[in-house]
Amino acid sequence: MAMETTLNEHDLAAALSRVLNRVRDGERFLVERNGQLLAVLSPPMAEPTLGITGEDLLARIGDRRMPGDGFADDIEAARTGLLPTARPAWPD
Repeated sequence: MAMETTLNEHDLAAALSRVLNRVRDGERFLVERNGQLLAVLSPPMAEPTLGITGEDLLARIGDRRMPGDGFADDIEAARTGLLPTARPAWPD
């Protein structure tokens, strides 16, 4: 687990360059103001993936049965059934 350090905003301002170098090296900083957490400085997360490939999707789905032709209509009917039929009256 990466090291985590708490400091206040004044200490951060005084040592910003050094703090950023330590963040680059994997350290995480919790920045506080008047004892309240203000910010978290941490290294960036790994590059996010843009999704999964079609091959991955097929592997995850496996041999599950696909929805039938009326699936979208069933979902819309269920969604519509959850909506209130009348709006509540405004109080006088």
